[in-house]
Amino acid sequence: MLPALCTLFTALSCVSGVTVVTQNPPDLTPTKGETTTMHCNLGTVTNYRAVWYKQVPGGVPQYVLRNYHDWSSPEYGSGFSSPKFTSTHTSKSDYTLIISNVEVGDSAVYYCGTWDTSNLEPQWQLKSVLCVSSENQPALKRERFFM
Repeated sequence: MLPALCTLFTALSCVSGVTVVTQNPPDLTPTKGETTTMHCNLGTVTNYRAVWYKQVPGGVPQYVLRNYHDWSSPEYGSGFSSPKFTSTHTSKSDYTLIISNVEVGDSAVYYCGTWDTSNLEPQWQLKSVLCVSSENQPALKRERFFM
């Protein structure tokens, strides 16, 4: 199955007009209290905002924030705010999610996406898995997020 998915991804990457959203790093393991960042490239989309979601194991995705290169600050979902969560951009297609003073409760799968107005379809990256550890509690294992 994995070789088939890799072949499909490679084929889609070569098709003209297909937007491929990428996100990195795939795994983050900060210690409680640190600041962590996730990067998202929207590919050919330069006229729409980057949207970030958080999903804990067994839960539904929660809207964290969205950002656009013309905005002075991001717009936040319910329960998310600055300075804990923020977003910056270095170009019309490169965005960063910054989570400050991470806690074990921030451990989740984080998704970045956008809307491709050229073909009116949502575009999503694979994901970044954030596993926060503390002195008294080791980080959740990555496998915990994919049961």
